[in-house]
Amino acid sequence: MAKPFLSIERLTQQYPDGQGGTMTVFENASFGIEKGEFVCILGHSGCGKSTIMNILAGLADPTSGVVKMDGFEVSGPSLDRGVVFQNYSLLPWLSALKNVTFGVKARYPDWSAEKVEAHARDFLAKVGLEGDVVHRKPSQLSGGMRQRVSIARAFANQPKLLLLDEPFGALDALTRGTIQEELLKIWGGTEQTVFMITHDIDEAILLADRILLMTNGPFARVAESVEITIPRPRSRTEIVEHPNYYAIRNHLVQFLGQRSKELAGKQSSDAEQTPETVRIDKTTAEEEPSAPPPLRAVND
Repeated sequence: MAKPFLSIERLTQQYPDGQGGTMTVFENASFGIEKGEFVCILGHSGCGKSTIMNILAGLADPTSGVVKMDGFEVSGPSLDRGVVFQNYSLLPWLSALKNVTFGVKARYPDWSAEKVEAHARDFLAKVGLEGDVVHRKPSQLSGGMRQRVSIARAFANQPKLLLLDEPFGALDALTRGTIQEELLKIWGGTEQTVFMITHDIDEAILLADRILLMTNGPFARVAESVEITIPRPRSRTEIVEHPNYYAIRNHLVQFLGQRSKELAGKQSSDAEQTPETVRIDKTTAEEEPSAPPPLRAVND
């Protein structure tokens, strides 16, 4: 059987506990992501989501286990893996345009200056940034504009894997919704594989092909892989009308509110921990969709 494009194999992360022993964040976690797939991961604080993200980015080494991308082991940072952080991480002394061209020049050193700038402007336009605004420095931009620049920069570099670490967490609801839809449009026109951390259940359902659910830490694990059985293209206003929406949402809320604690540490530490595949599809059943729960769930 062929390996997936991104393969996480028996990943374990431990840290000193300050008392001469170790604290295990997660152990023997294994899952895969196919090329071009958009995968979100949900779980409570302390379960190791950000640690997994840092390992995938090559910014941290696991205690044991291996990550392979396109058949090769991930080791250290690479232009093949782009990261968008919650705090934007822009170079403050450069304009929005030059923040993007800086990465493009590193990715494509043989390109002319004109081609680099045209490429950067194209991706800034995709996230709604055009005209004089591209010459402003980050301090002269709103939070939403800064995150647009971060997203444009990441996509413009055309990495094989794009890692998003709660990229909309610091934004207001209206800006967040707009940029979510811009992200979907850009992703829809590429073949880039995306792995995203979020605490927002509705955001995960809107964006993802699959949602990975983690149990509580320590000894956390990726317990389920929930398929999002809602066709694309999706929009925030229409997705709630699909019969699978609240069925999927109820399952996620129930897992994060109850089962993530019940399942914590239940699997033997010497076994490879692969997530159970969950597919919820009410379009093939005769029952009516369940009543909508409150619009937001607190999972942290």
